[in-house]
Amino acid sequence: MKRLLLAAALSLAAALSLAAALSLAAALPVAAQTVVIVRHAEKADASADPALSEAGEARAQALAAALVNAHPSVILTSPLQRTRLTAAPTAEYHSVSPEAVPLEGGVEAHVAAVAARVRAAPEDATILIVGHSNTVPLIARALGYAEAADMPECEYDRLTRLKLEGGSVMAIVTTYGDRTSCS
Repeated sequence: MKRLLLAAALSLAAALSLAAALSLAAALPVAAQTVVIVRHAEKADASADPALSEAGEARAQALAAALVNAHPSVILTSPLQRTRLTAAPTAEYHSVSPEAVPLEGGVEAHVAAVAARVRAAPEDATILIVGHSNTVPLIARALGYAEAADMPECEYDRLTRLKLEGGSVMAIVTTYGDRTSCS
C-alpha cells in the first residue's frame, strides 16, 4: 500500500512538474523578426546619386533617434549614397556595418534579394531596410504585408515596422522626423 501511495505521489509530482514546464514554455516569447522599412531621407538635388539635403541629414538623425532602442543587427541599403547616408547615424550608434544590396537586374531582382537577405537573418533579428519610394512598398509586400501602400515621390517620413513570426505578419505604419506634405 505504501508503495502504491509513493508511486501515485511520484506520478502526481511528475505530472505537476510537466504542467509547470509547459506553462512556463507557453509564457516565454516566441522569436520574431522585426523589420523596419523606410525610404531614404530628402535629397540635396535631382542628380543620379545625390547626397542628402540639410533636411535629409536631420531626418537621418531622427531615424537614429527613433531606433535608439530597436538594436538592429542587420542594416540593408541600396548602393546609392542617399540610402547609405540615411542609414549611417543608426549604423554608427548600433555599431552595425550596413550591407548594400545590388540594383543589378532591376527593381524586382533588388526586392527579391532584400527579401531573401531578411529571410536568411536569425529569427529574432531586428533589421533596418533603407530603400526608395519605388522599392519600400514592394519590399514590404514581398515580406508578407500585402496592404503596403504605394509611396509618392514627395513622402519621406513613413516608417513601416513589420513583426514576422511563424508565417504571420503584423504591421505598424508610423512616421518619424519632420512631417512631409505632398501637395
